[in-house]
Amino acid sequence: METPRLRVGRPITPEEFELLEDEQLLRLLPRAYREYFPGKDFCADGFFYLHDGTAWSFYKGGFVDE
Repeated sequence: METPRLRVGRPITPEEFELLEDEQLLRLLPRAYREYFPGKDFCADGFFYLHDGTAWSFYKGGFVDE
């Protein structure tokens, strides 16, 4: 089975989220938001909040409210 390439903004499944490490998840975030990533353990339901109150979702590959 081939491992999917980690690209910024690519949505992932909850199963993929569980398998990826923090360093791998960082590759899915735009550079401007990487410093706000709290680590996988603090991402409830695959998303986390940024400094301005918006939330980034790994499952959507973008902001929760887009």
